[in-house]
Amino acid sequence: MSRLYDTIEPNVINDEMLKKMVEEQGPKEEAGRIAKLEGIDFKDVTSLHLDFKNILKIDNLWQFQELTKLQLDNNIIEKIEGLDTLVHLVWLDLSFNNIEEIGGLDALTKLEDLSLHNNRISVIENMDRLKNLHVLSLGNNNLTSLENIMYLRNFKQLQALNLAGNPLSEAELYKMFIAAHLPGLVYLDFRLIDENLRDIAYVKYQYSIEEQTQNESLARHKQEKDEQMQRELDSHQVAYVEHLNGPFLFESLYTEDADGTTLSSLPAVAEIVDEYRSNCVTICQSVFEYGLVHHKKREAEMSTFNECLLEAMRENQEEGARQTQAFEDKNDEFFYELPQNTDLQNQDAKMFQYNEDISQLMDSLLTLELQLVEQLELFVDKDTIVNAVNASHDIHLLKIDNREDELVTKINSWATNLIQKVHRDEMQRNRKRVAEITSYIDHVRDELDNMEVHEQL
Repeated sequence: MSRLYDTIEPNVINDEMLKKMVEEQGPKEEAGRIAKLEGIDFKDVTSLHLDFKNILKIDNLWQFQELTKLQLDNNIIEKIEGLDTLVHLVWLDLSFNNIEEIGGLDALTKLEDLSLHNNRISVIENMDRLKNLHVLSLGNNNLTSLENIMYLRNFKQLQALNLAGNPLSEAELYKMFIAAHLPGLVYLDFRLIDENLRDIAYVKYQYSIEEQTQNESLARHKQEKDEQMQRELDSHQVAYVEHLNGPFLFESLYTEDADGTTLSSLPAVAEIVDEYRSNCVTICQSVFEYGLVHHKKREAEMSTFNECLLEAMRENQEEGARQTQAFEDKNDEFFYELPQNTDLQNQDAKMFQYNEDISQLMDSLLTLELQLVEQLELFVDKDTIVNAVNASHDIHLLKIDNREDELVTKINSWATNLIQKVHRDEMQRNRKRVAEITSYIDHVRDELDNMEVHEQL
């Protein structure tokens, strides 16, 4: 898989090699001969072939500023480097080398075709800036994990992918997994992806794809939010510096003597640093005072809220106690009047009315009272009726007491949990604000230290 060079002398990319290769690859007609005699400016070269040169290290390509195509295949390169100046590169071939790790490609934002075929790469990574990538060849490497393919979902324009010859290509569901998770891919291992395979793969991995899509959406939203916050922070810092130092800060650092020589105005720098230090202290004090005032204000609001909540609870409990007492009085009134009346028909009517009132106040007693009304028709003497009413009365009082205890317990528990949550949220908010203030102060101090260092220089 790799090219050995223990018996071959490695080469470096020097001016002599570059000049020779440019001349050999130039036009062969009369214009090419004239250009060869007069010399070719490396800045005008757009395509360069450096294959089969036993090159060990990528170097000395900074002069090719307009290069769009670079061929470095079949060498002994171990690391991707020295390409930061080739910002116009569209096509790059690094196949058949000894590269173990992908990297050094951040500046190649226009790259569309990348070949890393037949190397020692084990992880697909460090290609986040290659958003225009259309073709990627990673065949005959050491890729083993199908999950690593998820990284390629970031490349929305990727149409052709070659992974043949890697250990992961031997997996049973290799093609189906890639077809499902890279929906924009057209060619895999130099073959057109069948639409039927893509449909089957989507059904098989539907839940995994939906979860992955949701995670990517959340990550993208978080990244956009972080970038927005960073832009706002940068704009605030710029505005603050302009406000503090005025529009002619850097112009005021220099003065011209009589013969026009520009001299540095060091006293002005010292004054600016002193003013900056003074303003920094003032701002920090103001921020802490502002936070302390609002913290006390929030504490007062929380105290007032707690008092109002407790007062509302007391009023609610008192009203519940009044309603309970009224209900018990009505129950006692009926209970004590019942033995005085021996007319069973009148007793039936009163009992029915009593049960109607009970059903309106407590739905849970309806079934019991209806059963009692039906049973009263079977009673033939006064003692039986009184005993039944006594039992019913005791049951009613017990249920009322239990219901009252349940309501009091629930409302006390709710109030306790609510107060604890308010205190907990307030504590977290205060800690977050203190952390933000501390971070801001540290940032300002770092800027002040940098200014002092520049002043000493």
